[in-house]
Amino acid sequence: MSRPDKHDLSTLSFNTLSVHGGNEIDKTSGAIRTPIVMANSYELPYDPSTMDWSDTESPSYTRNSGHNQIGLQRKLAAIEGGEDAAVFATGVAALHAVFFTFLKSGDHVIVGDVTYEAVWRLFSELLPQRYNIEATFVDMGNTDAVRAAVRPNTRLIHTETIANPTTKVADIATLASIAKQAGALLSVDSTFTPPPFFRPLALGADLVIHSLTKYINGHGDAMGGVVIGSKPLIHHIKADALVDLGGTISPFNAWLIMRGSVTLPLRLKQQFSSAEIVARSLAADKRVAYVTYPGLDSHDQHALARTQFAGKGYGAVMAFAVDGDPDTQNRFVAHLRVITSAVSLGHDESLIVHVGGSGRGGSDRYPPNFQKYGHLRLSIGLEDTEDLIADISNALDETFGRS
Repeated sequence: MSRPDKHDLSTLSFNTLSVHGGNEIDKTSGAIRTPIVMANSYELPYDPSTMDWSDTESPSYTRNSGHNQIGLQRKLAAIEGGEDAAVFATGVAALHAVFFTFLKSGDHVIVGDVTYEAVWRLFSELLPQRYNIEATFVDMGNTDAVRAAVRPNTRLIHTETIANPTTKVADIATLASIAKQAGALLSVDSTFTPPPFFRPLALGADLVIHSLTKYINGHGDAMGGVVIGSKPLIHHIKADALVDLGGTISPFNAWLIMRGSVTLPLRLKQQFSSAEIVARSLAADKRVAYVTYPGLDSHDQHALARTQFAGKGYGAVMAFAVDGDPDTQNRFVAHLRVITSAVSLGHDESLIVHVGGSGRGGSDRYPPNFQKYGHLRLSIGLEDTEDLIADISNALDETFGRS
């Protein structure tokens, strides 16, 4: 009896895709898990003079594509609902690949005013200064402001679904409509909202970017990034940004991310469930100055999040601050014993980082509470919810004194 074709992923559910997507039985050893192929070159055909030396669809040289990279791309395209994917060494490399491929001198871009720091610097400094690419930073929670920012030379609207770190939620369907009317592309950094939780392509986005370092890998031991979309758009990215800029993922990292992604739906279920409970617990504590989390009624975009994410959850990242100065925030973090003080998010362990009240571009990018107290970004992991709440309560007691 023949086994089903692992390349035909269209009929599989998400959980099954997470296990089988992109994986192949190794023809050499019979191993049921695709092995790490640590090769930088592959055997050429009898007459290589007829080859396309920039081909990214079959392995020849790992800077263009490798065995593990191809399998991972196939899987990620399937779970996001895209036609194709291009995998890179980091999430920032994937973001830069989009901007490099689709923008040229004289173009205009609309970018969320709260965005990843590397994106902020690219559009506030590097791309305008070096390539004459103009950018307008806009509150993505205000779609009228986005419409008003459109110019005849607008070529791209770039947003995050849940913005880092304020947790502002962007209305992807409306932004897609605005981009389409403007003849522009909509690119969405969906790192905070991985599938099956949310799929921006289904609401009209052209390109979706993930830092694979975060939820999709999920174990804090590999770096990578991906852009997912239609075959023509991804082919363009591969031809321009993958082959000739050299941001290719290593075979080992591709293998690690493939391995980590198997448990993605199970991890998200636990993380999202715990995050809602932790956020409510923080919001109810008088020693906490504020909490921003889309699952709270107090969040400005709670109604949009409830509709857009279709009841599947509200993510597993929140921002908050305890009632005090920066040293008070630091003392609170120092008293945590289960939650780890470290950057990144989406790992199996819960992570917290104390950030000041402003980032690049000035404090007015952030809400008043962020400016007054700074903020703590908390990414919920896989620990028991009760242990996380007890750890936070303990740290608050140690910081403010037990009542």
